[in-house]
Amino acid sequence: MTDPQRILAGRYLVGDLIGQGGMSTVFRGTDTKLGRPVAVKILKASLANDSTFRERFRQEAQSASRMAHPTIVRVFDAGEELMQTADGTQLQLPFIVMEYVEGQNLKEILAPGPLAGEEACRIMESVLTALEYSHRAGVVHRDIKPANIMITSAGQIKVMDFGIARAISDTSSTVAQTTAILGTAAYFSPEQAKGETVDARTDLYSAGIVLYEMLTGKVPFTGDTAVAVAYQHVSEPATPPSDRNPEVSAPLDKIVMRAMAKDRAKRFQTAAEFREFVKVAASGKMPVFRTEENVEDSLFSSSGGSQLSESELALKQLADNTSVVRTQSRPPVMWIWGTILSIGVIVIAVIFWLLFTLVPANIVPETTRIIPDLVGQTQEEATDALNELDLVAQPLNEESSEVEAGTVIRTDPATGAKVSPETVINVYISVGPSSVVIPNFQNMTVEAASAALTKLGLTVGTIDQVDDATVPKGAVIDGTPTVGTSVPGGSTVDLKVSNGKVSVPDVVGQSMTVARDILSDLQLDVKLTPNNQCPTESGSPVVSQSIAGSQPQGSTVEIGYCSG
Repeated sequence: MTDPQRILAGRYLVGDLIGQGGMSTVFRGTDTKLGRPVAVKILKASLANDSTFRERFRQEAQSASRMAHPTIVRVFDAGEELMQTADGTQLQLPFIVMEYVEGQNLKEILAPGPLAGEEACRIMESVLTALEYSHRAGVVHRDIKPANIMITSAGQIKVMDFGIARAISDTSSTVAQTTAILGTAAYFSPEQAKGETVDARTDLYSAGIVLYEMLTGKVPFTGDTAVAVAYQHVSEPATPPSDRNPEVSAPLDKIVMRAMAKDRAKRFQTAAEFREFVKVAASGKMPVFRTEENVEDSLFSSSGGSQLSESELALKQLADNTSVVRTQSRPPVMWIWGTILSIGVIVIAVIFWLLFTLVPANIVPETTRIIPDLVGQTQEEATDALNELDLVAQPLNEESSEVEAGTVIRTDPATGAKVSPETVINVYISVGPSSVVIPNFQNMTVEAASAALTKLGLTVGTIDQVDDATVPKGAVIDGTPTVGTSVPGGSTVDLKVSNGKVSVPDVVGQSMTVARDILSDLQLDVKLTPNNQCPTESGSPVVSQSIAGSQPQGSTVEIGYCSG
């Protein structure tokens, strides 16, 4: 679909094909500006003319760009480029530039068979961490499946391809596209199969299917068509994993079956809850789920619902006892109440004095972390400092002409900010001054070339008018530095511009044939003039020439030779 050596957006070199799905084709690429490998996803040409799919593809870039977490494949850039399809048609195709992950996807890892329970739990914990992060950002993935879960060569888990994700707030969004384009029916939730509105619990159902497959090597439901599989998701109970693999523990059985409940109200309600129970099952303990009845009883009723506490019973007896003789018909005398009120005011004043004078003002709760000043530290030093505070460092490259390459420019949240443990902190690492590749401005007008250079943050220097045989008057011949050279942003580029003239050399003494070739190569109109006043010589050397030096392009040159 695309030239494997094509450069997108002036910086992304497209390389070998990695894979393709229902919506797009993915290539390995190189960010020539930062010198790092990337993955380039390009919308399939068959969908490029469909405005619905183009919009869905753009939504993917918008949704994924909001995700910045170690367990999620990052999106660096997006845009559109005019590309040539296999049939020679020129189309404007959207593309997305993503983090390149070296490793295998979970589908490839599961090809030989199921995983051990411990490894399946480890992978699922990371997947659920990614979903917890995305759900907090208001994004439902909608397409959780093994092919979208990467395991790096170092064993790190990364969830990718938020290709059909949409904001949770878009409550009218339903799945109405074919499974060939938007996902795989084997991992659909019942609500997706029925075309109902989805929410975060939809992803948890799909995650349960993935956990089932990791433990058994098979998905719970199969069929000849997507409709047949979708029907089973809605109506058929799943076989417990242990029936297919006796090595699956009872705790994991229980976890998987709860995650795959048809009624989403009976599933895990959050990714964090699901992850905590996976940890319980991985330790070999039997998980105990709180039912809706347990919650209601614990919140709204006492034992039996009719018994009174001792204090309540005593008060009731006192209120009902008519034999008690009251010795005072009105409240205690006013001085008693005044004393009680005075004591209360003193106690409150003492408490406030203790809080604001004796207690240090800079005490921070144990559940709060303060972002340290990391500016000027190396990436490794900054990461270690954040890890000691139970914070997650997310390194991001940024160009800077002021901060030394390889050191921290700033953090987000900023220094001094208070955050919770395990918060992701964006750490911006300097890659040095920005670099720009000199564009091809040859044969452009001076105005057009200047605009192209200015757009890239470059400055036009001297403009020299020089002779050139072929470049039209006023057009750029070349520049210094030359086209294709990488230079720091803000650099000055000198231009050489054609003055519409050509430097005509002196060819007197050259043979007629050589002289004619030299002048013709300069796009000059050569006329041969025989001179019968002088004797003919071998090679017919030129004895006269009408013009020489700087002359208008295409001038006529008469050269004379002896013919007597």
